[in-house]
Amino acid sequence: MDFELVTKLKPKGDQPEAINSLVEGIEKGERFITLLGVTGSGKTFTMASVIEKIKKPVLVISPNKTLAAQLYREFKGFFPYNRVEFFVSYYDYYRPEAYIPSKDVYIEKEADINEEIERMRLSAMKSVITRKDVIVVASVSCIYASGDPKDFRDINLSVESGKSLDRRYLLKRLSSMQYKRSDAETDPGTFRLHGEILEVHPPYEENAVRIEFFDDEVEKILIIDPVSRKTVDQIDRIIFYPAREFTTDQKNIENAIKPIREELHMRLKEFENQGKLLEAERLKQRANYDIEMLQTMGYCNGIENYSRHFSGKKAGEPPWTLMDYFGKDLIVFMDESHIGVPQLMGMVRGDRSRKESLVEYGFRLPSAFDNRPLKFEEFLERAPQVVFVSATPGPYERKVSLRIAEQIVRPTGLVDPEVVIKPTINQIDDLINEMEILKKRGERALVVTLTKDMSEKLSAYLVEMGYKSEYLHSDLDTIERMKVLTRLRKGEIDAIVGVNLLREGLDLPEVSLVAILDADKEGFLRSTTSLIQTMGRASRNINGKIILYADTVTDSMKNAIEEASRRRQKQVAYNLEHNLKPETIQKEIDEFFMGLQTEEKKTYQNVGDDVKEVITLKENIGTDEYIEILSEKMREAADDWRFEEAAFYRDEIRRVKNGK
Repeated sequence: MDFELVTKLKPKGDQPEAINSLVEGIEKGERFITLLGVTGSGKTFTMASVIEKIKKPVLVISPNKTLAAQLYREFKGFFPYNRVEFFVSYYDYYRPEAYIPSKDVYIEKEADINEEIERMRLSAMKSVITRKDVIVVASVSCIYASGDPKDFRDINLSVESGKSLDRRYLLKRLSSMQYKRSDAETDPGTFRLHGEILEVHPPYEENAVRIEFFDDEVEKILIIDPVSRKTVDQIDRIIFYPAREFTTDQKNIENAIKPIREELHMRLKEFENQGKLLEAERLKQRANYDIEMLQTMGYCNGIENYSRHFSGKKAGEPPWTLMDYFGKDLIVFMDESHIGVPQLMGMVRGDRSRKESLVEYGFRLPSAFDNRPLKFEEFLERAPQVVFVSATPGPYERKVSLRIAEQIVRPTGLVDPEVVIKPTINQIDDLINEMEILKKRGERALVVTLTKDMSEKLSAYLVEMGYKSEYLHSDLDTIERMKVLTRLRKGEIDAIVGVNLLREGLDLPEVSLVAILDADKEGFLRSTTSLIQTMGRASRNINGKIILYADTVTDSMKNAIEEASRRRQKQVAYNLEHNLKPETIQKEIDEFFMGLQTEEKKTYQNVGDDVKEVITLKENIGTDEYIEILSEKMREAADDWRFEEAAFYRDEIRRVKNGK
């Protein structure tokens, strides 16, 4: 099994040392390793170089969808001849099932499934069980309950050219694997039969499969483009895998129904003994309906809540997850581990808390508790070796790692900005003076406050003083935040004033000043990790500068400044030794959501730019055509991994359909 790394990049700075150290640790079987890589040091390229050398299946875990999508694109470019897969939550919108006892309000599960992401999840599962040269980039959803890997592996259908195959059996088999029959187009996860031609579109593949029969003999197996209907390839054999993650056969369904009934019987007795007759009746109706659906359809809404009975696992045992699809030679890279590790540790507690009310009040059987994310120790049991990747590794990573490979020197020669401490008295006047210097150089600033109210007031004051400023905090939705960041990069804004949204995942080379107000107020927002991450936002500009406004030097400030100084000394020494002249990173501005079009291309593609334009467009073309355009743009945005933009189009479709 080989991974073929395709890139013009060559390891520079201390990348070679980091790569060799990580490879050595993995080959020695070291359980935990940490890559401490500063912002802009090329950590993704280092990971790719390690993957090429170790030749093992890899799971890369990112703390959120946006960063996962960015990593997926990068790895896809690095390994075009290997399988690079994407596994994140397939919900564009998700509201989990819940019950609020104090208000006697039951909230039914509501979700919009992104069909493209669902396809990619299934593709990842198929690739992991059929190949070794696999890299799966995932969010933390990879530790949530999924289908039994044995079922996914064993419940398949093999079709071979020249062999006889009963078409009635074939259709029944496809239906049991959750493929739906369709007389119209073969959408992903559907099949249709016309005479002696059967077309199947596996949801994990872009192309459909056309099977031509002569009586009961399979004459041809063609791979076709589902839109143009043109033949892409002709093959001799194909294996169809299930169309859904939670898939099982009729035998398993029959085996599961008995313990479900037994659990229901015991739970009803408990409720009756406690005098909870309403809860008992509620549970009886809901569970019996699900059992009836399983018997007749082989599936029911919320089937994952009965996963323990299908798998034969005991109460409390961990569920099957994507990680169980891998073998024992899996390597896990945890990107931004200082966020990811606490995330993984806390997932199961939140899930349990929500389900307690559902179980207690008769909306779910207690076995629903076993449809859960993995506990952290269970995650580690399924991760033979873990490489933590972060500019600021947390206490856990530092404690368990046998080695910490440092990647401090940037290939660009850029060094960590100098840190200046200034008193809080007259801090705003001093900030104005700094802003004037930046304005003359055409550079930008990030100003970090402690509260939302302060960020709004300071932003308004900067505007009064003649600077283009906007605030950024959690009250703004994702799309608005991305708009603000894009305007900053384009120079339409001189400064952004924010609270805690200016740390991980921001690539803003135009920013040369990060000013942190009230830096001496100890707490999460001014911890060592938060300070280092925030200060790193100015490390992509040659004029980078950090100002900490404080009247005392806290332990967090002291530790952050010492670490920045240590890194800077190493970076400067390397530049002098190699006669390397630092240069500001030149990065193309991703228009993302701004929708700026040339006159030649001016179409409906910018419907999300501004509310006035949306209203005007709607009035000019009519509701049906407007919804059709929005739907098309939503699909295009999702295909291009612009999830926030896709979400905007989705929400606008809802508003129009609801008559708002």
